[in-house]
Amino acid sequence: MRAVVLGAGGQLGFELTAELRKRGVHVLAVTRRQLDITEPSAVEALFHRHQPDWVLNAAAYNLVDKAEREPELAYRVNALGVRNIAVAASGVGATLVHYSTDHVFDGEKQTPYEEEDLPSPPSAYGISKLAGEYYAHAYCDKRFVIRVAGVFGPAGQFTNRSNFPELVLRKARAKEPLRVVEDFFATPTYAVPLAARSVDLLEKAPFGLYHLGGGETVSWYQYALKILEAAQLEADIQPTNHREYVTPARRPRHSSLSNKKIEELGLPPMPTLDEALADYLHRRDTVRSAIETKA
Repeated sequence: MRAVVLGAGGQLGFELTAELRKRGVHVLAVTRRQLDITEPSAVEALFHRHQPDWVLNAAAYNLVDKAEREPELAYRVNALGVRNIAVAASGVGATLVHYSTDHVFDGEKQTPYEEEDLPSPPSAYGISKLAGEYYAHAYCDKRFVIRVAGVFGPAGQFTNRSNFPELVLRKARAKEPLRVVEDFFATPTYAVPLAARSVDLLEKAPFGLYHLGGGETVSWYQYALKILEAAQLEADIQPTNHREYVTPARRPRHSSLSNKKIEELGLPPMPTLDEALADYLHRRDTVRSAIETKA
């Protein structure tokens, strides 16, 4: 089997590449610097050159607040870029795995969102990601669209935007205060099992739309406290709320994702957040050593 992983420089792309290679798949790991997915001819040329069986797209514009100021760029990457990938994947007969987000929902539902729930994105970012889903469905018959939430993985310590655990750890070690919302809820998703379940879907599941959130719904404030507990650190972290913490982009207040569909297929459940954070902290140094060795 041959696979192309797009967005391989990010924390999910890093884990997808590792998981596929562990299963004996020949992987071409492609970073943003190596391929501009908004250029259809470049995407088509790469796929025709490498003839992948699988294409996994972890590339995205994910600057949620900045997208309010540059919605055209967000749409070009998250929607039209996905169209380019879907068309090129279909052209070589490849199966596409495309990652979307919990931000396609408005967050008004009080229970975890299932695949059948009607999207209603509250931001330019969410709109662009939902459009990307539609393009994937429209242009590639052999495709999986996987919605995730708050992805974090050990390679995030090296990415430009890092991730939430790294932010909390950095603030704690610098003894700097941090305010975190206590009335926004999500299912933070650990990239390591996310990558494994993604390949499981490729190997075992029918094409379609799937939710793959973390194994636990928490507020972002609770999440921060769990990170400190797992790292055995103390910090000045105070709760705030959506009225006090106003951002340019409107975010869904309740964006938990239900994993019921994947579990009914017999896939292993996602780990609890405590389990995920323990493994995350354990893997940080190993990933750092691997990346520094390559550098």
